[in-house]
Amino acid sequence: MNGRTTRMGARLLGSALLLAATFSATATMAGPRMLVDVNTLQVIEHEDAFQRWYPASLTKLMTAYTVFRAVKAGEITLDSPVTMSKHAAAEPPSKMYFKPGQRMTLDSALKIILVKSANDVSVAIAESISGSEPAFVERMNAEARRIGMSSSRFINPNGLPGKGQYTTARDLAVLAVTLKREFPQYASYFALEGFTTGKKQYPNFNMLIGRFDGADGMKTGFICASGFNQVSSATRNGRSVVSVVLGSESLGARADISAGMLQKGLTGRPGNVPTLGQLRPYGETRDVVADISQEICSKHAAKVRSEGRDEAGRQKLASPYIHELDRPLRFVFAGLLGGGDTAKPDGVETVASNGVGDIANVPVPIPRPTF
Repeated sequence: MNGRTTRMGARLLGSALLLAATFSATATMAGPRMLVDVNTLQVIEHEDAFQRWYPASLTKLMTAYTVFRAVKAGEITLDSPVTMSKHAAAEPPSKMYFKPGQRMTLDSALKIILVKSANDVSVAIAESISGSEPAFVERMNAEARRIGMSSSRFINPNGLPGKGQYTTARDLAVLAVTLKREFPQYASYFALEGFTTGKKQYPNFNMLIGRFDGADGMKTGFICASGFNQVSSATRNGRSVVSVVLGSESLGARADISAGMLQKGLTGRPGNVPTLGQLRPYGETRDVVADISQEICSKHAAKVRSEGRDEAGRQKLASPYIHELDRPLRFVFAGLLGGGDTAKPDGVETVASNGVGDIANVPVPIPRPTF
């Protein structure tokens, strides 16, 4: 074999490796996604934006929006008590395990559902505002229709899976942009690094908060059927963008993809692109709710996710735009009125969450609804 043949072979091998890497990156980003400028409403990037998807705990963004509308209408205040009912306390994890009759302020309840993604507290909020969970869900759907979420339907306030519950990347972008534009006074709820009950600390599942420059929200969610999902937002130099990433393969993947999209939105020039209102529905399967359970909750997928952690159990991230914290996480208070903390493990392994290197020290999700 002569030198020219060797060099040609090396070039072919290099091309093949580059192609494989490109395919791998594309496969990782194969789920629906969307990137929108909050101020101009320009759709900077989109893929399968109208494909119906199980919302998982991204549902809690709709719950929060419905709460804010009730506060605006004077029906309730952030200091109003939220009481845990027997029905709410019976919700599956993720949850706080508060006992029936225990109370917290609406302010604390919002912090808990947006950071811990507690399903029991979400139902307690719904009952405290509308008298019953079904009445609140009806209100959620009415609000969704009002703001233009044309392909979304909710059956509960927490995102636990069930027939008839779905949304799209496009609709979630509409919701996120509406939250930021209509209720800027509540932006801090979506940017919390964590909360404490006074006895236990709960870090945010969103690994961009405090670690991506300008990150200021919003919510993560996971169930087997929809994979690892994330709605993110960031602001720099007066420019604000929102990204939606659905169907990622892991906690780290959704953070990496979200960071890349946000960076693109904050630094690029979108050019001649449609706005949210101009984007027309597309996709042959858009009216069928996708279910990727077999890909996400298989033994192989669990093995791949375990390999995505270092020896200390911390999530390994690939994005150059996500940096480690050089300080402890900042926790705000969100606990019961009168004190008390009945929280107990709910199938989520935890890693210590203070000190330098906190980028990966967040709960490790075991596939079960919903965070």
